[in-house]
Amino acid sequence: MSILRSAALFVVAALFEIGGAWLIWQGVREHRGWLWMTGGVLALGAYGFVATFQPDAHFGRILAAYGGIFVAGSLLWGAVADGYRPDRWDITGALICLAGMAVIMWAPRNGG
Repeated sequence: MSILRSAALFVVAALFEIGGAWLIWQGVREHRGWLWMTGGVLALGAYGFVATFQPDAHFGRILAAYGGIFVAGSLLWGAVADGYRPDRWDITGALICLAGMAVIMWAPRNGG
């Protein structure tokens, strides 16, 4: 599987993971109701399925890499959906997380 396909899976998974968490947040904190929360739970479940399509069979590695995507994606989601304005340290931290994700997922390894 190419790096491009793996990256696309990360984007789709991030949409489900962050979107699911946001829907639950909206349902509970913003009192939008059970429909929003149910959508969030379903989206989080879909995230789990998308994660299984990554080429690496090591659950810990995949989940660690998704952590980096979650950090950067959450800041972006907050900026788009809620008007949050990340500062330079938020952006710096997100870039570090993305670099870590790339090393975790795509660094050359001996023996697989």
